[in-house]
Amino acid sequence: MTRFLDVQNPMFQPVWLRAVIVVICCGWAVFEAMGGNVFWAILFGSAGVYLGYQFFVVWDPNPNEDKE
Repeated sequence: MTRFLDVQNPMFQPVWLRAVIVVICCGWAVFEAMGGNVFWAILFGSAGVYLGYQFFVVWDPNPNEDKE
């Protein structure tokens, strides 16, 4: 059974897709902050930071290989 919101899914293998998702989240956070919507800015900013960490720091390019 897969986890809810599994960001280590092979669907996210292309680097360009991961980068676009992070940029969209962070960009939307800036857009909301400029509009004075602090709650949504924090929410999308947090999502962007979390996804950036998951996609570029702890990303495993070969999740199906045995780890020894």
